[in-house]
Amino acid sequence: MLKSGEFATIAELAEQEGIATSYMTRILRLTLLAPDLVEAILDDKLGREVTLAQVLEPFPLEWSLQQQAPAVLESHKGRSGPTT
Repeated sequence: MLKSGEFATIAELAEQEGIATSYMTRILRLTLLAPDLVEAILDDKLGREVTLAQVLEPFPLEWSLQQQAPAVLESHKGRSGPTT
């Protein structure tokens, strides 16, 4: 909706969806996750111990570094892709 121009700002989108702008910002950050991590999440390969709160924790933007990040990403480390 942001990309198409339907909403000019994150604040407008958050208001439309009835959520806080800060939460919308954290949700949008998930678009920066490495493709293999997104696939693991969608395929439910990270286990039940992984929560949305863990996934929303700050993580490195560089995909190769995400493999080494703590919390939810740590549980995925070594399952696919490089870990160095």
